[in-house]
Amino acid sequence: MTAVTARALIRTEAAGGGRTRLETLRSDPPLTLRQTGPRRVHLVSTGAGPLRGDHLELGVDVAPGTSLEVRSVGATLVLPGLADTPSVMVVRARVGAGATLHFSPEPTVLAAGCVHRLVVRLSLAEDATVFWREEIVFGRHGERPGRGRARFDATVAGRPLLRQDLLVGEEAVDGSPAVYGDARCVGSTLIAGPAWAPPAVPDVKRERRAALGDGWAALPLAGPGVQVCALGADAVQLRERLRRGEEAAATSPPTTPPATSAPDG
Repeated sequence: MTAVTARALIRTEAAGGGRTRLETLRSDPPLTLRQTGPRRVHLVSTGAGPLRGDHLELGVDVAPGTSLEVRSVGATLVLPGLADTPSVMVVRARVGAGATLHFSPEPTVLAAGCVHRLVVRLSLAEDATVFWREEIVFGRHGERPGRGRARFDATVAGRPLLRQDLLVGEEAVDGSPAVYGDARCVGSTLIAGPAWAPPAVPDVKRERRAALGDGWAALPLAGPGVQVCALGADAVQLRERLRRGEEAAATSPPTTPPATSAPDG
């Protein structure tokens, strides 16, 4: 079986009056793109896999002052295949000045025997805003997961915001109570933008603090962002926990305390 190489691209442009137009929507099967709203695109898989040896790339370019939402129709099932090299999925996204990107595809399922690399390169302008969710499921029901490595790199105006590596399918990692324990899924969400910037001058009243719950945590970053991390026994529980963390993160941006008036008399 011949390995597949595919490169798809989404590019927006400002259309006046604060509107967004999809300037480019270029599919390359199995990466097929469908516009499902004025600012929304769904990724539709039109082929099996990815399989070992496949190399898939998705480019996302959100022009200044525009908004884009990217979702997927279903989960991505990563399969073994016959090649000796891993399958690779690379997402390169650029979010321009004053632009907004919401990226939340359905989970990636690492089927037994697969070897997969997921690479994300996210570049934000100084005042861009992003919501980026990733979910990984450790194999299909009743099977051990394949091997996967997910690398996430995000920068704001060229400065590092988040560097993260996740390994799945390595016994030393999967079986450790300090890493995944008995969880079958892992996920994270990056919420970033000017509203989440730390105060320029340390202020106890505006101090950003971590929020913790059952199986999730919302962790303020050193830059303008919050990362939500969660584990789950299944995809449903993972999504529920991520949403709880996302709700907590949405309330964490530092705000200027309201002015107080002097008491009468």
